[in-house]
Amino acid sequence: MLIDSHAHLDFAEYGADLDATVARAREAGLVHIVVVGQWREDAGMAGARDAIALADRDRSFFSAAAGSHPHDAARATEADLAALEEMCAQIRLAKALQKPLVVHTREADLETADILASELGPDGGVIHCFTSDWTAAQRYLALGMSLSFSGVLTFRNADAIREAAQKAPLDRVMVETDCPFLAPVPHRGKRNEPAYVALTAARLAEVRGLQPDELALATTGNARKALRLPR
Repeated sequence: MLIDSHAHLDFAEYGADLDATVARAREAGLVHIVVVGQWREDAGMAGARDAIALADRDRSFFSAAAGSHPHDAARATEADLAALEEMCAQIRLAKALQKPLVVHTREADLETADILASELGPDGGVIHCFTSDWTAAQRYLALGMSLSFSGVLTFRNADAIREAAQKAPLDRVMVETDCPFLAPVPHRGKRNEPAYVALTAARLAEVRGLQPDELALATTGNARKALRLPR
């Protein structure tokens, strides 16, 4: 009973294998996948539309998130942002539309926390693929954010991430794949997929001294609450 809170299933890496990928996810115990669609240079907000279209296939099993990745935000046009507003939101749009926020940040925790402190609405959101330390985690937790852990949690050199995962309140942690990226051990370096979120969840349970079913119950409830997913 797990939720993959961040999966790029609209990517070409899945293509004709998508149905089999989803079937493996169900077999691995997943009850929901959040499909993330983002702005693409060659197609504008088509990725977001693709994610929504996939979610529409089965709203009990999929939800969609959409936005412009920080790497691409400066290249998104006004038309792209207008299309995004129709579909969901960035920070100010999230606040205006009362949507939860999914944040990508890497090696910019101070700057990200400062922006969130000044811009974030009361509904909070999620730091996706958290890969920082306990100091950074505390900043985000103080802002009402939840922390989502990917397969990086299983990597040998991820002690700082595991410390944050162990110390964070249980009601503020969740798991994700960020597939097709960041496959957990023992699949590191290969294409990731939602079924592998079970491996990250198992490592998180070990780090926290919990039974896997206890961890699954907690992270699933946290994801449903933070991202307002159907029950």
